Amino acid sequence: MRIALASPYDWSVPGGVNRHVSNLAQHYIRRGHDVRVIAPSSKRLRVQPDYLNIIGHSSIGLPASGSVANIALSYNLGPRVKAYLAREAFDIVHVHEPFMPLLPFQFLRYKRSTTVATFHAARDTGSRNYAYGKIIIEPWWRNIDGRIAHSRAALKLIGAYFTGRYRVIPSGIDYPFFATEAPPFPEFRDGKRNILFVGRQEQRKGLPYLIEAFGKLKKELPNTRLIVVGPDGGLRQSCIRYISENNVKDVVFTDFVPYEDLPRYYKTADIFCAPNTGHESLGLIILEAMAAGAPIVATRIQGFQDVLTEGVHGLLVPPKDSDALCAALRKLLDDAAMREEMGRAGSRDARNYSWHEMSSRVLQMYEDTVSGNFTPNGNGH
Repeated sequence: MRIALASPYDWSVPGGVNRHVSNLAQHYIRRGHDVRVIAPSSKRLRVQPDYLNIIGHSSIGLPASGSVANIALSYNLGPRVKAYLAREAFDIVHVHEPFMPLLPFQFLRYKRSTTVATFHAARDTGSRNYAYGKIIIEPWWRNIDGRIAHSRAALKLIGAYFTGRYRVIPSGIDYPFFATEAPPFPEFRDGKRNILFVGRQEQRKGLPYLIEAFGKLKKELPNTRLIVVGPDGGLRQSCIRYISENNVKDVVFTDFVPYEDLPRYYKTADIFCAPNTGHESLGLIILEAMAAGAPIVATRIQGFQDVLTEGVHGLLVPPKDSDALCAALRKLLDDAAMREEMGRAGSRDARNYSWHEMSSRVLQMYEDTVSGNFTPNGNGH
């Protein structure tokens, strides 16, 4: 098949949707399909994959689900997409976040072939974009032949505004990469027990609640350390100020961490902690930690509950509750047998989310949509 994968997000800015699209493209190519990814990019890429086509060379950052979405708003996107579709004659056009301004919408506007859309976003409080833009979106809704929700949380959001039949197909993870044995970092193997946080330091990731919980835990279990991995999203200085004012010891912030080092951090951790406050479509970070065999303490939000079974892979606590976080961390640190058992179960069950499995499910979705045999496993109401 000739497959087009369209993303609204600036390819030069790392993000979950672009990682999703890139992984789909690579797995399709390995299976012998002819694939093109279309996305904007505000910067010249150091390495540009052969399958990537840049349409749109400027982007702006817009608030989105507690984070920032970098999207293209170039005035000439429509004519360029129209000409591109006419020239390439794709069998399938797969549009990601089709109503995120502005590039994906052009693929619906100038539709020439079977079109599938994936809705990634989840937002606990609903979407003003969908609410206010529904009257504009509805005429183009019929141009989508097959609809995928990235998770049950994403289905809940899109289904609240647009009734229809959806198939829930989550992102995958590079299971062999995270499950393969990797050496822990020796500087953290000094007898202290390590709690690991991985994520952008922004409000919805909940790091301040974890630091507050760790400050309480440290008084009871002084032989512990908190390792914070990920870029600053605007909260680091306030976190450092809290640590200083409350004399919290053994909190280590990393700078940029290469993707290749992530399995080593997971192997270094005695516990992986995800204190996110909400707006998470799917717990991919949870799945990576599970694949690496790390027991988990996380918040009880939809995106995490979809992939983590409480009491089997880890412990869940209410969001924004540092006391509950502290208690759960203490419980796991006090029970080595429980940590080991949860780690084994996580590594076993995360295999179900390998990219090989997920890309197969999306390909089947294409075939079912083309043949008219599409059956949903979720419905928007």
